[in-house]
Amino acid sequence: MTVARRELLLGSAVVGLVGGIAPMPVFAARRRPADGAGALPMPEPVDTLPAALPVQDAARVLMDRGWMFHEGDVEPAPLETHDATYASVKAGNARGAAAVDFDDSDWQSVDLPHDWASFQPFEKTANVAQGYRARGIGWYRRTFRLDPALRGRRIELEFGGVATNSTVWVNGSVVSHNFSGYSAIRIDLTPFARFGDEANVVAVRVDANAMEGWWYEGAGLYRHVWLGDYAAVSIATDGVHGDPRRRADGGWHVPLTTTLTSIAPTETPVTVEARLLDPQGRVVATGQAQASVPSLDEGTATLDLPVSDPTLWSIERPTLYTLHVRLLRDGQLADERRVPIGFRTIRFDADKGFFLNEKPVKLKGVCLHQDHAGVGTAIPDALIGWRLERLKAMGCNAVRSSHNAPTPELLDWCDRLGLVVMDENRQFNPAPEFRAQLEWLVRRDRNHPSVILWSVFNEEPMQGTPSGVEMVKRMAHWVRALDDSRPVTAAMNGAFFNPINVAQVVDVTGFNYYQGDYDRYHQLNPTKPMTSSEDTSAFMTRGAFESDPARHIASSYDDEAASWGATHRVAWKKIADRPYVVGGFVWTGFDYHGEPTPYEWPTIASFFGIMDLCGFPKTAFDIHRAAWVDDEAVVAIAPHWTWPGREGKPTKVMVLSNAERVVLRLNGKTMGEAAVNRLMGNEWTVPYAPGRIEAIAYRGGREVARTAHETTGAPVALRLTPARTVMAGDTEDAQAITIDAVDAKGRHVPTANLMTRFTIEGGAIIGVGNGDPNSHEPEKGNQRSLFNGLAQMIVRPDTGRGRITIRATADGLKPATLRLDRLGVAPRAQVPVAAGDMDLRDWRRSERQDARPSPDFAPASNDNNGWAFVKAGTPTPAEAAGYRVYRTVMTPRHAVAARGGEIRFASVGGMASLWVDGKMVAEKRDPQPGPLVAPLAPGVGKRTIVLIVAGLGNIESGLLGRVSVRDR
Repeated sequence: MTVARRELLLGSAVVGLVGGIAPMPVFAARRRPADGAGALPMPEPVDTLPAALPVQDAARVLMDRGWMFHEGDVEPAPLETHDATYASVKAGNARGAAAVDFDDSDWQSVDLPHDWASFQPFEKTANVAQGYRARGIGWYRRTFRLDPALRGRRIELEFGGVATNSTVWVNGSVVSHNFSGYSAIRIDLTPFARFGDEANVVAVRVDANAMEGWWYEGAGLYRHVWLGDYAAVSIATDGVHGDPRRRADGGWHVPLTTTLTSIAPTETPVTVEARLLDPQGRVVATGQAQASVPSLDEGTATLDLPVSDPTLWSIERPTLYTLHVRLLRDGQLADERRVPIGFRTIRFDADKGFFLNEKPVKLKGVCLHQDHAGVGTAIPDALIGWRLERLKAMGCNAVRSSHNAPTPELLDWCDRLGLVVMDENRQFNPAPEFRAQLEWLVRRDRNHPSVILWSVFNEEPMQGTPSGVEMVKRMAHWVRALDDSRPVTAAMNGAFFNPINVAQVVDVTGFNYYQGDYDRYHQLNPTKPMTSSEDTSAFMTRGAFESDPARHIASSYDDEAASWGATHRVAWKKIADRPYVVGGFVWTGFDYHGEPTPYEWPTIASFFGIMDLCGFPKTAFDIHRAAWVDDEAVVAIAPHWTWPGREGKPTKVMVLSNAERVVLRLNGKTMGEAAVNRLMGNEWTVPYAPGRIEAIAYRGGREVARTAHETTGAPVALRLTPARTVMAGDTEDAQAITIDAVDAKGRHVPTANLMTRFTIEGGAIIGVGNGDPNSHEPEKGNQRSLFNGLAQMIVRPDTGRGRITIRATADGLKPATLRLDRLGVAPRAQVPVAAGDMDLRDWRRSERQDARPSPDFAPASNDNNGWAFVKAGTPTPAEAAGYRVYRTVMTPRHAVAARGGEIRFASVGGMASLWVDGKMVAEKRDPQPGPLVAPLAPGVGKRTIVLIVAGLGNIESGLLGRVSVRDR
C-alpha cells in the first residue's frame, strides 16, 4: 500500500502546487490511537489547508457579499391611476420590491450561500418531505456599479442555484423566470447595464413553496453568484469542450471545441490558441485555429492536440492536466479559460462490469443529497470537500448526485479526490425548458474526468410506457450530441421486463432496488450493462443498539431496512457476488433533512445514512470499510462498551474486518475466533462485563490490525476537535468542529447526552447539529446537545491573519478551549456593494414653453405622449430659448423620511429652480452646466420633485448627470 493511499483513507487535506494541478491529492496523515480504545470516532485534525479549487474563468468575480434579504412576499401598492398602470408594464418600471428605487434599508444583510429554511423552526403543519420546515417566499436585492470603461463589453450574471422558483429583475426589467432550483441562471446583463455613478439593482423573488423533490431542498440563493466581464467577442460560458480520447494505436489526443460569442457590431475574425499543461505546469501540446464570429451570434473553433504518453486519471491517482485556451482578436488577448481535464478510458461491459483505464473497478458508491447539519443546502465549498473525504475514508469510490445537478464545486472535489460520479438530471421532460436544463448540465460538466455516467431520470412512473421511451430517446439523443464519450442511464424502479421500457434505449440499465431481479434481467438481456443506481435503504440511529419504535430509534446492528430495500450487508453482497453488476450506490452516504423514514413527526430527517447529518459514522461506516477497503487492514467493533445496568446480560458484538481471521477478547479472555466474513461480518453474543473488549485481525497468521472499546466513567470535561488546526482568513473557509465529553481518563463517553454552549472569537458559528433525526433544537445559535456522545458546529473564519478561539461549556463539566490559526489568505475578489444613495432616474419632461410655467404644470391624466419619458443624465439638445419642466415622484427611504436628507443633481444645464411638494427649495442662476444641491425635509409618503429649467438656446440643458437623494 502506498503512503499516499494510506493517508487518503485516514482522512485528508489537499496541498496545492504552484504552477499546475497536483498529480494527485496529497494528504496529511491523521494520527489515530493504536487500538482505538476510548478514541473519538473521528479523524485526528490535520495542519494544512485544502488547496483552492480551480479558477477556470478569471473574468468572473464573486457577488456573494452584501445581499439584502426579506423573508416573506412583498406586495406592491395598488395601481390607482391609468398613468401608473401604463408605466408599470414598461421595461425598467418594475414595481414593489423589484423596483429600482425600492427601500430595502430595513432588510437583513446576508452573505451567500444562504438557505433561509435552515433558520426555521420545525413545525408539524409544514411539509413532511421538506423536513417540517416552512419555506415560503423571500426576496433578495443587490446594488453594484460598473466602471464606464466596461461599456461595449459583455456583462454576464450567473446564479449557481436558487431554491426553488425564481424571477430576476435587473434595473427594473424582468430578465429571468427560472423553474428549477438546481440549474444555473445565466443572464446577459449587457442590454440592461448602467455605468458610472448610476447603480445597478438586481432583485430576486424566490418562491420556495414550489417543490421539485421529495426531500429537503432549502430556500433561497444557496449557491454562489458570479458577475462576469468579457470582451465584445469572447468565449461562451461552458464554451470549452476538451475531450481526451485514446487512439487505436494507444496514443492520445484531445479534440477541442471552443464556442465563441459576440456582441460586436460586425462579424469578427479571431484566433483560438490552446496549450495543454501537465500537472507540473509544463506545456505538452499546443494548437491554433481560426474562426469568424457573427455579430450577436455564436461561432466555433475546433482543433486537436496530440499527446503521446499522458499520466492517466484514476481513483487511486487522480491526475489532472489543464487546458489553457486563449482567444486572440487582432493579435491581442481577448479572453481565456483554464479547464482541468483528465486522461482516462471508461468502459461498461455486460458480463464483467466497469473498466477504468481497462482495469476492472467495482463501483462502491453512495447517493447524496446536498444538505448538512446546521447549514442546510448552503454548504460552504470546503465543507463539501470534507464530506467527500469522509466518504473516501471508508473506501467509497463513486457518488451519485441524487436527484439533480450537483453544485460544480462537488465535481471539482471529485476530480481531485478520485471519486467517479453518476451525474443526474432532475426533470424527466423533453419540453424545451427542460431540454435546456439537461443540455446545460451536460455542457457544464462534460470536462470533468470524474463524471462517468449521465442519468436522465430517477424512478419515473412512465418508465415502462411507449411515451416514456419516446421521452428518453430524445433526452439521450441530446446528451450524446453534446458528449458521446459517456453512457446514458436511467435510475429505474421497475418495468424492467415490460415489453416496452426505457432500458431499451439507454446504454446502461440502472436498478433502483429490485435486487432479486438481477439474475433474471441479465439472462434476458445478456448484452446490456447494468448497475445498481440505488440500493440498501437501511435504517440506523447512530450510537443506538436497540430499536425503540415508540421513540423513533433504529438499532445500529444493521438489522432494519425498508421493505423495498435490504440491510447494508445483504444489499452489497448481492452486488459483490455478481461481476456483471457494475456496482452500487447506497441510499445514502449521509442522513439528510426531510423525507423522514420509517418514522414521521417528530422525526425530521432520514435514518438511511452511512453517516448521520453531521458526518459522524454509524456502524454502517465500518461495515463498508471492511467490504470496500482493499489496501489497508480494517477491523472494527460494534457496539461501544459502556452499558451501566447491563452487567451479565447477553450482548451481541459485531466485528467487521477485511482480514482473514479475527479473535474477540473481553478483559483478556478469548470470547471467540473465526474466519472473517468480510461482507456479512462476524457476530458473537457475550455476557456484558465492564472493562475492555477488543478484536485482533490476522492475515497469514500475523496480526495486521486491532481495535478496542473500553467502559468509560462519567463525563468530567468537554473536548473540541477540529478537522483542521488552521483556517484561511478569507471569510469563505469553513470546517466542522466536533464536541464531545470525556471521562477522567480522557476517553470519549459515547453515552453522554447533555447541553453544551459555545462562544467564538475570530470567526463565526454558522450552524450546529448533533445527528439526532428526532431533535428539534435550532440549527443556528451557540448551543447544542450532545447526542449519543457527539455534537458539531460549523465554523467560518473572520478576515486576515490571527487566531480563532472557541470555548465550550456544559453544566458540571470542565470547559474546553480550542485555538485555531487563521492564516493570512487573501479573500477571493467580490463585486463591491454600491453606496446606499437613492437614484432618481426616471423623469417626465414637458415640451418647450415660451413663458415660465408654474411648478404645478403637469401632464394630463392618461397623457403618455405629450410629455417625454427621460432618464437622468440625458441632455436636452440646444434649442430655442425657453422653459422645460422635469417632474418625478419619489418615496424617500426610511432614514430620509425620518430625518431628512438632500437632493443632489450632479449637473444641470441652464438656469433652474427646484421645487419639492410645491415649495421652492433651491435655485441655480448660472446657465452653464453645474451641480445643484438642496435639502429634503423629513416626511413619509410620495414626494413630488419638479425642476424648471430655463434654456438659453445655445447649450445642452436639463438633467446632464446623476440625480440622487442621500441621508443627512
